[in-house]
Order: sequence, then C-alpha cells, then structure tokens
Amino acid sequence: MIPRKWKMYWKMYWIRLVIILSIIFVAILAVWGLMSLESFYRNITLATMPINLIMVALNATIFVFMYMTFMQGGLAKISKSKIHGELVNVKWSDVIGMETVKEEAKEVVQLIADRARVKKIGGKILRGILMIGPPGCGKTYLAKAIATETGLPFIAMSGSEFVEIFVGVGAARVRKLFKKARELAYGNGGCIVFIDELDAIARKRVFSVFGGTEETNSTQNQLLAEMDGLAEMKDKHGNPTSEQNVIVIGATNAGEDTIDRALLRPGRFDRKLYIEVPGLEDREKLFAYYLSKIEHDPAIDVGRLARKAVYKSPADIENIIKEAALIATRNKRDSIKLDDISEAIERIDIGMKRKITMTPQEKEQTAYHESGHLIVLYILHPTKDVFKASIIPRKGMLGVVYPTPREELYSHLKDTYLADIKCALAGFAAEKMKYGMTSDGVSADFNSAMKLAHNMVWRLGMNDAGLLGDFTAIPEAQLSDKYKEKLNEETNNIIQKCLRDVEDLLSKEKPILERFVKELLEKEELEYDEIDAIFKEYGKFQTKSTWQQGSK
Repeated sequence: MIPRKWKMYWKMYWIRLVIILSIIFVAILAVWGLMSLESFYRNITLATMPINLIMVALNATIFVFMYMTFMQGGLAKISKSKIHGELVNVKWSDVIGMETVKEEAKEVVQLIADRARVKKIGGKILRGILMIGPPGCGKTYLAKAIATETGLPFIAMSGSEFVEIFVGVGAARVRKLFKKARELAYGNGGCIVFIDELDAIARKRVFSVFGGTEETNSTQNQLLAEMDGLAEMKDKHGNPTSEQNVIVIGATNAGEDTIDRALLRPGRFDRKLYIEVPGLEDREKLFAYYLSKIEHDPAIDVGRLARKAVYKSPADIENIIKEAALIATRNKRDSIKLDDISEAIERIDIGMKRKITMTPQEKEQTAYHESGHLIVLYILHPTKDVFKASIIPRKGMLGVVYPTPREELYSHLKDTYLADIKCALAGFAAEKMKYGMTSDGVSADFNSAMKLAHNMVWRLGMNDAGLLGDFTAIPEAQLSDKYKEKLNEETNNIIQKCLRDVEDLLSKEKPILERFVKELLEKEELEYDEIDAIFKEYGKFQTKSTWQQGSK
C-alpha cells in the first residue's frame, strides 16, 4: 500500500519528475549518438551545440512568456514560501489580549477536529471563517493558532497578491492556491488557507453598464466557486473525496458591509469572529507579557499602564515597550523605567520633540492656548484625563495637551460631545481673553469643533430645535434650503453656547489659568500628577460622566 503522503508528493511534483527523467533520457541518447559519429562530424556538432542550446532556450523562454501572459492570464504563481510547516507553533497560550474571541476560536478548532462526527450526523464542516477587526489586534496570530491546534498545514497570502492589471491573473492565482491547498489536504486530512486583507478581492462587485466587469470581479467569482467546492477533487464515482477539507480564514480591517454578500452567505464564510481592541484586563496581560521579555524596573505598575493605554491594540502595546527599550538604551541604562514607557507613548502618539526657537511672545501665547485646553479638559470633560501638557513643539504643533480616556466607552452621550467641543474652543478663548486677538493656531481646533457640532445636529438629533434623524442620508439636492439653513443655524448655536461656557469658566478660574501659564513657561512640560496637584491646591476636582454618576 503506497502511503498517502507519497501519493500527495506524486500529485504535486509528477510533472517535474517526468521532465527530469526525460532530460536524462535525451542526454543519454545524445551521448550515444555522438559516440557513433566520425570524429570530424562529432567535433563540428560539439562546436555548434552551445549556440544551438542558447537559441533554443531563448526561443522557448519567449514562447512561454507570451503564452502565459496572453493565453493563460499571466504568470500566475503561488510562491513556495507561502506554505508554512505542518505546525506553525503558535499555541493558545501565545495568544494574549483577546480572551473572548479566543474562546470562540477554540470552538471553531473543535468543530474542525470533529469534522468526521459532524458529517456523520449529517452536518456540514466549516468552509470559511471571517475575522473582522481593527489592525494590530492579532487576526493573523489567531489564524496561526487555529492551524497549530488543528495540526493542519497553513497557507498564508494577502488579498493584494491576487490583484493585477492583467485580466485573469487573479483568478488563475486563486485556482493555483486552492489546487495547492487540496493537494496538502489530501495528504494531511485538511488544510487552512489564510487570506489577509481579504477586502482587496472581496469588496462588493461592480458591473459595467456596457457589459464588462472589473478584474477583481473575476478573481472574486473564482474564489466563490472554489469555496463552493466546484473544483474539488473527486473519486472514481464522481463524488467529492471526504478528505478534501480546505478551510478558508479571511481577515479584514474594513467593515462587514463592504464585503460582497455572496461571500457572507452560509456555505462560504460560515463563522464570523469579531476582534476588538483589548479591554483593561487583557491590556494588563499584554503589558506583563511584553515586559517579561526585557529588563525592566519591577516597581512598574502594569495596572496603571493598562489604564493609560485605553483603545490600544496588542501591536500598539508591543510597539510602546520596544520604543521604551530604545529610549532606555539611548540613556545608557540596562533596564526600562516607567518614565521611559510614558515617553514612548508620547513619541508614538504625539510625535518627537522639535528643536525650534520661539520668540518670548510666541511662547507665552502658546502657554495661554494650552492652559485654556488644560483647564477645560480637567474641569469639564466627563470621560477624559490630562496625560500631559507641553509647550515643546511636536509634529506641526507648537504645543499640545494630550488627553487620555479614563475607561473604554462604546457609546457617547451628548455631554461628552459638548465637552469635546468646549475643549477644542478653549485655546481660542484663552488667547482672546489675554490678548484680545488670536493666532492661526486655532484652525485645527475650529475644524474639530465644527465637525463635532455638525455631526450632533445633522446625524444624531442632539439639538434644541427638535430636528431628529440622520439628514446626511438624504441626497443634498432633495433637502430643502429651509432645512439646511435651520440645521446650520443649530450647529452654530452649539458652537456659540459652548464658547460662552468656556469664556465664563476661564474668567472665573483666571488665577488657575495664570498659574498654569507660569508653570508651563518655567518647566515647558507638566505631567498628570503635577497638573492634578495644582488643581487640588485650588480645591478643584474632575467632573464625573453621566455614566459614572449612575444616571440615565
């Protein structure tokens, strides 16, 4: 009995073996023929042989290239490097920061492992799994863990590798990918195909009114056919062989609504895994894991770091620790401290410090601007803390007040939107109160405030005029001028009311404003602990959100 793996290798490489054997046979015949010639003719033949071989090889290369390009949809090729080993060596214990989705993935692994039992009771094995979530949250890592735990071969490709300008190349690559996967599945009982950035070939199809289609349509159509099993290997009776167990795992950062509905129906991507940024407990585990890989101060509080890193992905957290290690190395230290991690977060989020020389007037105006942001953020904002205030230039900014969320929130109330607008307008109000005029540094703040107010009125019904509904859903040509005028008026009312509230607060808290201006001019940067201490000096405490107060 010939082992199944030998049969698999024969199916995969029989063409190469036949070619090699044919070349050896032809070479033997050529040598035998030359030996039978007279010496004169033998010498002539040997002298012209290199030129003849070069011309034959050149003609064959040109023919193959032209044939593959124009007749077979391009040089479609699946690189061997895309095929990983039978085990990818990513265990469940290596997948950190996504505990909830890991439990769902374990269920998927169990279904794949019990495929024989599933088929016995009349069910169908999983054909596809779609992972949806923001970048850097571990979709590829989770796919590798699924491959490891099931013990199946793993082929990984990116959706962009199927996209070409030549017609038919993408579809040809899909065919070759699934052919390779079925061959591996034949010898191993199954195979996992992982397609990253699936949206590159899976977006909703576009059909031309002139009868043509986009190239990505043919690629996607081929993927649909392969996932339906239309191209599966069949036995001698014409039935699909039970061992052709190919599972497709797709990953995308795009929304589910951008994927073509044909791919989302049952029988293709049967299971969807929604992967989100890690919560507080998962972030603590991630910080502990990455800190364990480097030398660090044992006094570092991972709980505090986790609270500072709200909405950070696992990739973000890994990057923070790596950047902190670089900072410690530049400072000639052998281990990282909490200050290194704080500086790493700043560098990643708000950029490197720039060395430019500002005039005393410019520096003072920047201090007033940032102090305005700082006071309104600390006193009025219900859901954010002040991470740092600085008048050291970074990126394109002369100064910055860097806020950080206190906790994960997946919906926002009206008071949060209003607080964001007030924080944005506070720099303008502080400059105007001090100098009677403002600088062009308020442009980005105005842009942010206007977008928020516009969103509140036009989309969320958060206005005092009773205008309810998402007016952006109505084509602009169908929306009357009267409604547009009223909506824009309400947007402006929100801006003006927020500005009055900010001006009243800064006038009332002028001593605190002057104190922070003085501190910033002296120190240039203030950390949260220093900011909090100054506010408490004046008997000021942070506002709690409506959620935190427990009211609806």
